[in-house]
Amino acid sequence: MWRRPRAGLWAAAGVTALVFLVALECMAGHYGVPGPLTVQARELVFPPKSGFLLYAGLALTMVVLTPRQRLVAAGVAVGIDAVLLTVRWAFGVETGEGHPFGNGALWVILGCTVVAVTRRTGPERTLLLKGTGLGLLLVAGRKTGDTWLLITSKSRPTVLDQYVATADHALGNPSWLMGRLVTASGPAGFTLLDVVYSQLAVAAVLVALYQLRNVAAERRFPRHHLVRTFLLIGLLGPGIYMLFPVVGPVFAYGTGTDHWATVGLWPDHSPGDGHWPVPDLWPGTTPAISPPHRIAYDAVTPRNCMPSLHTAWATAIFIHSRRGPRFLRFAGAFWLVATLTATLGFGYHYGADLLAGVVFTLTIEAALRTYDRGWDPAGLRLTGYGTAVFVALLVSYRFLPLPMAEHRWLSGPLLVLAMLSVIYGYVRTTGRWEPAPAAVPRPRAEPQPELI
Repeated sequence: MWRRPRAGLWAAAGVTALVFLVALECMAGHYGVPGPLTVQARELVFPPKSGFLLYAGLALTMVVLTPRQRLVAAGVAVGIDAVLLTVRWAFGVETGEGHPFGNGALWVILGCTVVAVTRRTGPERTLLLKGTGLGLLLVAGRKTGDTWLLITSKSRPTVLDQYVATADHALGNPSWLMGRLVTASGPAGFTLLDVVYSQLAVAAVLVALYQLRNVAAERRFPRHHLVRTFLLIGLLGPGIYMLFPVVGPVFAYGTGTDHWATVGLWPDHSPGDGHWPVPDLWPGTTPAISPPHRIAYDAVTPRNCMPSLHTAWATAIFIHSRRGPRFLRFAGAFWLVATLTATLGFGYHYGADLLAGVVFTLTIEAALRTYDRGWDPAGLRLTGYGTAVFVALLVSYRFLPLPMAEHRWLSGPLLVLAMLSVIYGYVRTTGRWEPAPAAVPRPRAEPQPELI
């Protein structure tokens, strides 16, 4: 009785994902940009944008394979990449901004899908399709997010940065402070944070691989794992970008990516546009407190700040790494701290974005775990509370930024307390769901012969 609803749910999710991708493809075509399906099809032959992500998707697929099958799959992927790399070199094809590898991983994932449909039956087919589905969803999620970002830049000609920057006075303008610290750290500090920031998906895959390490042996997936949360964050987050378009302090109050062009270990000295809609203030001078208003911006820069999805994803990695070994727990904590530092220090986000990102993730985590427990009432209350706090944060940023800035000693602690209340509720609720540690039986005391 339980398998039929689960199968129907998987089928409904698959159909919904396909309809969503087709709709997004049509929307992207309306704005004259390539959609996720077009971009993914091109990466079968052309240099992919992220070869690391494609191999991360292959790693997720291989959790359902036996050790011998994993070795064969990896060998075939590397072999295909070697052939394509040789062909490109022979014909003088430049990779441009793409990577010279990764196509082979995508070919192998698709090949596993064909094998599942044509050569497997019953539970084995289902398991292999779930594995390939995870790999393809990770890759498609990235392409979907990229397309969403292009659409936000085309469909939202004005941004709300002045509202968030004004509200950020209540938090002490942390982006300006961290921007000065990252600039002072020099090329080494910038490059380290840049690697952490850009390879967040790879870190998520490492945690997911630990959680899914027993799938091949047990022939089933665990009830809850990081990939579900990661994908749902990427699906829901860009929709909020459309409702609350923000480009970030380095773009609204600075020179954009030109600010960092010459800072890294491999500086880019190519001329930039150097434009900004308000005076060049970031990170040297905090903006004055004044009534905010919408500002016009270009049709290229993504409106991808509210909420901070990098913060949301790093928070999810941190949560799911807590049940791993010491090294994984340390890595999850490091990735969270480094990501928060990078999002603020690079000027990509305001402090208000980070608070919203944390609440956003905990609410999604609560909803997923509540579903797994048969819609547990405590989980439903936590999900509703997290949603209410998230909406309250967005409403306050939009309609109360000036009072928040003028009464920062009151509004700042209230914002932080709102986030902490969701954290406390999540820890308390999920703590009750964790199984109690088994009691270790105490050995019976045997009589000692010398005392008899």
